[in-house]
Amino acid sequence: MKNYLSFETDLKNLELEMEKLKDPYNQEGLSEVDTDKISNIQKELDDKLKDIYSNLNHWQITQVARHEDRPKAKFFIENLFEDFSLLAGDRFYGEDKSVIAGLAKFNKFSVLVIGQEKGEDLESRIERNFGMMRPEGYRKTIRLMRLADKFNIPIVSFIDTPGAYPGVGAEERGQAEAIAKSIECCMELKVPTISIIIGEGGSGGAIALASSNKVLMFENAIYSVISPEGCATILWRDPKKTIEAASAMKLSSKNLLDLGIIDEIIPEPLGGAHRDRSLSIDNLKSSIQKNLEELSDMNREEVFLHRKNKFLSIGRTKGFIDKPSQDENLIMKENLFNNFLLKFKKNKYFIITLIILVTLGLIYFII
Repeated sequence: MKNYLSFETDLKNLELEMEKLKDPYNQEGLSEVDTDKISNIQKELDDKLKDIYSNLNHWQITQVARHEDRPKAKFFIENLFEDFSLLAGDRFYGEDKSVIAGLAKFNKFSVLVIGQEKGEDLESRIERNFGMMRPEGYRKTIRLMRLADKFNIPIVSFIDTPGAYPGVGAEERGQAEAIAKSIECCMELKVPTISIIIGEGGSGGAIALASSNKVLMFENAIYSVISPEGCATILWRDPKKTIEAASAMKLSSKNLLDLGIIDEIIPEPLGGAHRDRSLSIDNLKSSIQKNLEELSDMNREEVFLHRKNKFLSIGRTKGFIDKPSQDENLIMKENLFNNFLLKFKKNKYFIITLIILVTLGLIYFII
């Protein structure tokens, strides 16, 4: 059974009418299939789809990103990768089923795959905690990302979460610290990293895994620091002002590409990724392949600098400064004396030993 959003009532009526016409056995008995009428309704349906989805507001895009039937991380992992080997546990506390992680093959590449999984039905959604990761989930991904870095394996992450889990237990086990460590780990890696926002990219729970060389985003996905409902509650003291909040937050793929937050928009089938999963897979596959090949031409230091400069440059093209193109502002200026002290502390034992040897040598020649 298909699920429809609140603005898709006309689509629902047309598709129900078409299903009745396609069924030769109706309540009145045997009848002929009216192919001409079916063709006309199909054309009307296509036109209606195009009209609706070419004029979505930010709140409607949010609804599409959260659609029940939208393909999840598990679906993409099963259909994009071969020889997937699931890896579990953070080696500190336990396993977090809201994130799937493991090694796999993608064409000629061996990759580490990480996916935030919401679940397909009520039972799996409860088991997966609706895609909201706990501290042990972030610590698991940190462990695996460091392992991938050690063996020079690229990392592909699928982002789909309303945010990190805000429960008491998660906070007691260090949720904020785990997210911060995950961001730090992502930024320190010297292997190519690609993050794909497939649905909802919410708050630090998404950023913890999306600090990558390339951030890709599906056309009808969203990526924001807070949900529209949360934003409306804080700014307007009214959770009903979600439309205004969603618009002000600039959470759509087009807004974020324009701001330089993401690197590429992956096109979706007309009506959303859930209407043609095969096409969504093909579009994503070609995008991952292209970006992996681009990043594979870089050495480890170049990959690290590419990621660092990417994030340092965010917000510098449309800010308040007059000359945002001046890259020298990105360089940390150090005091020469402080720099000398830092190097001395780092090599103090070697320097002290060298001074002692030189002093003894001088004394020997003098005597």
